[in-house]
Amino acid sequence: METPPKAPSQALAQGNDHPLRLALANEVHARPFLSLAAPERATHLAMTSGEQGAAGDHAHLTALCQRYGVAFPPPGANHFVAELDGYRLKWERHTEFCTWTFLKAGPFATPFAQNAIDFAPPDWVAAIPGARLVAVHVAVLARADDNPSPEDLGEWLHADYLVGSVVAGRAATAWTDFRLHPDGFARIVVQDHGLGTRQSGRLVQRLLEIETYRTMAMLALPMAREIAPKISTVDSDLLAIMDAMPNAQALPEQRALLDRLSALAGRIEQATAASAFRFGAANAYADLVGHRTQELREERIEGLQTYREFLERRFAPAMRTCQSTAERLTQLSQRLTRAVALLRTRVDIAVEAQNQALLGSMDRRARLQLRLQQTVEGLSVAAITYYTVALAAYGARALEAAGMHIDKDVATGVAIPLVAIAVWLGLRRFRKSLEKDERK
Repeated sequence: METPPKAPSQALAQGNDHPLRLALANEVHARPFLSLAAPERATHLAMTSGEQGAAGDHAHLTALCQRYGVAFPPPGANHFVAELDGYRLKWERHTEFCTWTFLKAGPFATPFAQNAIDFAPPDWVAAIPGARLVAVHVAVLARADDNPSPEDLGEWLHADYLVGSVVAGRAATAWTDFRLHPDGFARIVVQDHGLGTRQSGRLVQRLLEIETYRTMAMLALPMAREIAPKISTVDSDLLAIMDAMPNAQALPEQRALLDRLSALAGRIEQATAASAFRFGAANAYADLVGHRTQELREERIEGLQTYREFLERRFAPAMRTCQSTAERLTQLSQRLTRAVALLRTRVDIAVEAQNQALLGSMDRRARLQLRLQQTVEGLSVAAITYYTVALAAYGARALEAAGMHIDKDVATGVAIPLVAIAVWLGLRRFRKSLEKDERK
């Protein structure tokens, strides 16, 4: 029986896939939302274990899974959810921090009297790697309950700092105070009015991400406050150097100004290198906070600030300070670069003028040396001629003493021009030979 031909889709599936195809396809499904069913409690931690802390975080998670006898994630994983003994754990590894979210389903009498993290082993919780930067308790109240009264909210949260709004298309109401309570945790209360389990999970995660990314973005603010005075100092020094530049005509003065400019540029480049990652991360985190706040779809509760209003009044100015500091650094670096280029050009022109003067001086010395050489050459002809004719005179005298009829005076007189011409031609030929060797 003849085998039917394969469908084009089957033939294509056997082709040579790009090595990143599967990873890229799965990337959009990474870090899925959890399902929550009110009433439920959650505790969220963000620990700054650093970019090199992934192995330590994974090892700590593996130790917890082994304690409960459940499967643990493979090395290199950045997301994991586990059902443990009476509670759930969601773990996520980010670039510079790691989040641990504990969830406990079921009714509770009073929010925050007992929290989800209280069901995890205390010794294991105490040993979580990294420094705690974000810690939040969340209480999701059942839809059958009425909205908590102002007195209840005042007991659970700071009434003077209360922030709240109706969210998720009026399917829930969320309150917080953006304050740390005596246990070191912030608190969020969510009243379910008709959330689905997936919708509830998305809402809680957005609220937690607003808190997490807001705090991570704020890490740049102390750095901005530390760098700002340095920028002002360098700016003043640059202005002073630019004012002194027109009056610096001598090369040593210009070089001294160039050294000062180079030192200022080095300080700014050092500050830029130290802050570039932090400021860039702050911008990214701030964008995420804005997106997550928009996704809440808030409606105002009379008398309370919404999340957006609170963040625009408190968080946005801090981010603008960081952005302004980063922009000032960039602009100052560019100004220093232009000033260094300008002053270096002036120094190069001055050095070139010095070089031209030096070359002119060397040219004058060469001409003087040539004239001296020509003078010495004439004297050399006379001297060599003199001594050669003297030797010839001694020879003529010897021949005359030997009995030959030679007039030594006549012989000496005749020898003078002949010897002089011969010496001059010899020196000229020798000089041309040296010049020919130099051209080679």
